[in-house]
Amino acid sequence: MSVDEAGAARGSDGGADEPGWDVDPDDESGAAVVATVGRQIKAWREVAGMRAGEFGAAIGYGEDLVYKVEGGRRIPRPEFLDKADEVLGAGGRIAMMKEDVAEVRYPKKVRDLAKLEARAAELEAYHNHNVNGLLQTEAHMRALFASWLPAYTLDEMDRMVAARLARQSIFDRDPLPSLSFVQEEVTLRRPVGGTMVWRRQLERLLEIGQMRNVAIQVMPTHREEHPGTGGLIEVLKFPDGSAMGRSEGAFAGRPVSDPKHLRILELRCGMIRAQALSPRESLAFIERVLGET
Repeated sequence: MSVDEAGAARGSDGGADEPGWDVDPDDESGAAVVATVGRQIKAWREVAGMRAGEFGAAIGYGEDLVYKVEGGRRIPRPEFLDKADEVLGAGGRIAMMKEDVAEVRYPKKVRDLAKLEARAAELEAYHNHNVNGLLQTEAHMRALFASWLPAYTLDEMDRMVAARLARQSIFDRDPLPSLSFVQEEVTLRRPVGGTMVWRRQLERLLEIGQMRNVAIQVMPTHREEHPGTGGLIEVLKFPDGSAMGRSEGAFAGRPVSDPKHLRILELRCGMIRAQALSPRESLAFIERVLGET
């Protein structure tokens, strides 16, 4: 359910010489969109009487990438579509397909999560390993992803960062959702990315914590009893009264919507919030950590 744990689809041939993203073979709807876009590009190229290699040279990309895009095996970046539109004289018909591929460039798990967050009236989240992805700065994201093993390519990292940043549109929604975050103290003391990156991350937490629809709380390390030791917990509640939740320490980590299961997650979330510092105390705590950094 969480992009922080779900990760992203990783390709074997992504690199600077092949701008774009690999298609997730398990993402049927996304693959269908990419295949359709590829067929249209090929049709425009053939109408223009250009060979794949000639077309690739004209837009500044390799012939192999052209074949992959046209064959639906590679998701083209926006600049690829812009250049293709210009070279093939499509009058904006190719460039407009950027909207079609805008979502499918992100892994399906991330898109599904973003759709749920876009509908949610309330979000409750407890994180004990890292700062919640919705609260992260771009520099923090890159430093975090750079530390993961096996190492990601720059192309893969760009894709994951873009997906996570897109989810942060939740803070601009109208009407505003109610957002509650509880962060384990250790997540606020680990200087991911170095001093300057970490200082900016702490400042970002203070900025978000001032929003009237957001509550950020800190769970101090010095707590004898702690119902969150099983791992992260997330609960999303929707306007129609339905809800969905997930916890690493319950139900094999799978998303659940059964009211009985949700009550367990809500009970744990409620107890965690009660044992954590209040939102005001938490912001003061973050300010102190920032001053020590």
